[in-house]
Amino acid sequence: MERLTIDLVSDVVCPWCYLGKARLELAIAEVQDEVGIDINWRPYQLNPDIPAEGVDHHKYLAEKLGGEDAVREGHERLTAFGKEVGINFDFAAIKIGPNTLDAHRLMHWAMMEGRELQDKVATALFKANFEDGRNVGNHAVLLDIAEQSGLDTKVIENLLKSDADKDTVQAEITAAKDMGVTGVPFFIIDQQYAVSGAQTPDVLANAFREIAASKAEARKGMN
Repeated sequence: MERLTIDLVSDVVCPWCYLGKARLELAIAEVQDEVGIDINWRPYQLNPDIPAEGVDHHKYLAEKLGGEDAVREGHERLTAFGKEVGINFDFAAIKIGPNTLDAHRLMHWAMMEGRELQDKVATALFKANFEDGRNVGNHAVLLDIAEQSGLDTKVIENLLKSDADKDTVQAEITAAKDMGVTGVPFFIIDQQYAVSGAQTPDVLANAFREIAASKAEARKGMN
């Protein structure tokens, strides 16, 4: 069985990223007997200008997207898509639009413990923001997610109080932009192939099969 590594560039306040994650999981389940998949979560900030304390989410979004009607239409569409994959978006519950740098630092630290733990933290961050309306820029919320996920909260608390790995996360974001990433989710497969947007499970599954097949073919050619 061929194995593929996906570097998944995303932001935890991107609803399409949450949708993309759920669709990716369905695609992985579809090809699980044919292709092995490893996921590395990579950071991106849609709103790096937001201050550490956050902003009024609905006001900020309306200004960014061109009015309340555009926001409402987008949310209705996403809510419908979410229901198809088991996500219960509750956009009305989101009061604070956070700066996500510290959330990305938490995911970076989780990765040091392994991919499985990083994925658990990613899931908890998305759910906290989009289903529970929690402020994922708030250190108390991040510590709660760290504890739920099995991280050492005392260590994480001390790290959050410091500037640890801020440069590392920002360098990764810059690297993604230098590669041409302008929107998320963005899937980089085996550091060679790119898939942009929250593609449907069948599109992702077919991409995985094709890339795995070409990888197997290339290996035959080397023997």
